[in-house]
Amino acid sequence: MFLPTLRAVANSLVRNISEPTVTELISGTRETYLKKTSAYAVEPASVLYALQGQAIHSINELNTQGEILSEERLKDEITSGQFDLYGKILDKDEGVLGDLKVTSSYKLMRVLGIYKVKVDTGEVYKSGLKKGQPKFRSEFRYDGVRDLLDWAIQLNYYRMLLEQAGFKVSRMVIQALCRDSGLRIAAERGIDKSVYIIPINKISDRWLTRYFQHKAKLLREAMEKKILPPVCSFRERWGNRKCQDYCAARENCPYAQRLNVQKEVVAGEFQLSA
Repeated sequence: MFLPTLRAVANSLVRNISEPTVTELISGTRETYLKKTSAYAVEPASVLYALQGQAIHSINELNTQGEILSEERLKDEITSGQFDLYGKILDKDEGVLGDLKVTSSYKLMRVLGIYKVKVDTGEVYKSGLKKGQPKFRSEFRYDGVRDLLDWAIQLNYYRMLLEQAGFKVSRMVIQALCRDSGLRIAAERGIDKSVYIIPINKISDRWLTRYFQHKAKLLREAMEKKILPPVCSFRERWGNRKCQDYCAARENCPYAQRLNVQKEVVAGEFQLSA
């Protein structure tokens, strides 16, 4: 890659903020602790999406007008957060809080609750190995469980910070750009647009406060005592997928290393059996 590109990748990983941020606290405590206390390396190509996100943020910030606030960092006694957009960002409503996401079609499929079902066509195969068996076709359904808790927690805490600063928030929305839109894999997941506007419901302020107080306490105690926090939760680990392939600090995490050893053992046994 060009040197300026590599520098941009490196700068995207630098966080010169003393207090834990909203996004850091939403992540697993062990992941955040390791990122703050240990040296780690990333494959530049694997984090280029972060530069895409920064570019989208910059484009929006440059085109805000007087009635729109953008990229302002607010803080309270627990944490700090930098919201993307607030104001007249959709219509005449002045109190809309917006967040910009650049994400994959897989994530969007889960966020939107899209899934496939097999539907009997009423026909049967007339020849071949499946002769006489019923034919099925795949159809999309859009009423599945919407997997957007992290996004909802993040945006709701920004709402709390804005309201504490005296700004009324009437609605919360996410503008999600699909970085693999137009590809066959996106179409196979039911994603047929390049951008989606996703409404976010309100979460209880009391629940949010208790959640972030708890996460902040765990991180603070780990930092003070220099003790590795417990393994991240199943949800925070994405069912171990994040530990194996996506967590930047996985090389320094004993749990992730055990998973990788097990993965290599299984792969070796498969090769021997083949």
